[in-house]
Amino acid sequence: MTERILFLVFAVLAVAGGVGTITRKNVVHALILLVFTFINIAAIFFLTRAYFLAVVQILVYAGAIMVLFVFVLMFLNLRTFEQARQTH
Repeated sequence: MTERILFLVFAVLAVAGGVGTITRKNVVHALILLVFTFINIAAIFFLTRAYFLAVVQILVYAGAIMVLFVFVLMFLNLRTFEQARQTH
């Protein structure tokens, strides 16, 4: 019974994090919510006794992919795009 309640809590939090990720205008806030979603998905894997998938979820997605996203954001320099959009 406790596992079912925890599963539902993590599932609702993962869906809320996913919705928050696609509705944020600030990209950094969206990335933080995406990491939050990945951690909740890893918790769901842990509850279903898929320990390897939980560890891979955290290491690969929440670690490596998010670092890649942050580097891409730094290279894009979004302030330049916002200023160009305002002048046209």
